This record gives sequence, C-alpha cells and structure tokens, in this order.
Amino acid sequence: MREQISLLLLLIIGAGIVLCLASAPFGAQGAKESRQLVKDDVDFGRHYVSKGLEENHGANIVTSVVVNYRGFDTLGEVTVLFIAATGVAAVLYTRKEKGGPASAEPASLIVSTGCRFLFPLILLLGAYIFIHGHLTPGGGFQGGAVVASGFLLVYLGCPQRKMSSAGLSVTESLSGLAFVVVGLVGLAVGGSFLLNFLPKGSAFALFSGGVIPLIYVAIGFKVASELSGIIRNLSGEVP
Repeated sequence: MREQISLLLLLIIGAGIVLCLASAPFGAQGAKESRQLVKDDVDFGRHYVSKGLEENHGANIVTSVVVNYRGFDTLGEVTVLFIAATGVAAVLYTRKEKGGPASAEPASLIVSTGCRFLFPLILLLGAYIFIHGHLTPGGGFQGGAVVASGFLLVYLGCPQRKMSSAGLSVTESLSGLAFVVVGLVGLAVGGSFLLNFLPKGSAFALFSGGVIPLIYVAIGFKVASELSGIIRNLSGEVP
C-alpha cells in the first residue's frame, strides 16, 4: 500500500512540474515568443562575454557567471552536495554493524610513502586552484575535490590518521555560513543577493574580482569538507 501511495504522489508531483514547465518561457527565444522581453535584452551569453571582465575584473569569465551573475544557482548546487553528504551519512549510520568497521589491509609501500609526502602538496594544489579560480580555469568545486582526494589518499595509505568528524563539520558549517553572509551583505548594501560589493581591483591581479575570490574560498572549504566527510563515512567511521 505504501508503494502505491508513493507512486501516486510522484505522479502528481511530476504532472505538476510538467504543467508548470510547459507554459514557462525559456531563454531568449522563449522570452521573445511570450512577448515578455525583447531578444536583445536577454542575450545573456553575449553580455557575459563582452561585459564580464569590465563589470567584475575577473579574468575567468566562467567564474564571473557561476559566482556572480548566477551565484544563486551555485548556492543551490552547494546545498545539493550538502544534502547528498547528509544522505550518505544517514544511510551508512542505519546499516552500521555493532562490531564496528572491519580492519583494512595494510597499504603498500608506494601508497603509504605517497601519503606522507604527497598529502601536503595535494592540499597546496587544491588551495591554489580555488584561490586563483577567478584568474585561471578551476574554482571552488575543483579545488575542493582536489583537497578531498588528499584525504582519500590518507585513508588509503595512512589509516592510522583518523579524520576529525568535528573538524569537518565545523569547517563545512563555517564555510557555508560565510557564503550566505557574503550574499546577505550584498543584499543589504545594494539590494541584490550576492551583489559584488567589494572593490574589484585590477583585472588579472590576484586581489581582483570583488567578492568572487571570497566566495570561491568558501566553496572550496565547503566542498572539501563535505567530500572528505563522505570518504570518512564510506571508510566505516560513521559516528
């Protein structure tokens, strides 16, 4: 009975979504056909490419789009990642055995040696990627994933080094809070959430782009802590 009710609810929700999307205009052509906007007013791609550097002083135009023009979408993506990490922890917690996690096989000499020497270099590379996200290809998601790969190497090569669940939780919470606070400050200052309210500096300089580097640093820490938490949970260290 529960399965039939769940299926019925999904069908109702799906039908509602289809009906909503069927009448919604998408993109420049959809806006023009619905007579809501003129096509030239919604040619976002051309505006981003031609005005992105001038308006944000960020050399990486993709970063300007992801963090500034469509920063609210990025906040949603980070939220999805948080929900996924929470779901993994919840599923693994319900299936945790009373005897605790099984002991892992000892790592090979190559992996254990690489763990000791490469871990700080991986962290440095990840930090470089998300700190320079407004200048070079990359950003918070990519840099955070690189940092998390360092913690994966620790799990494989140095299992005696336990990840701190409290440390990961605090880092994830503070970084997410920093993202939201920056957005709210922009809302208070200029009436727009995630408004680029800081001085934008000189293009192609490290201290440029206004709030973009700050947001990417926050995203980098958040993604790194959440992915590292997933690795910790999958390793059997579920609280």
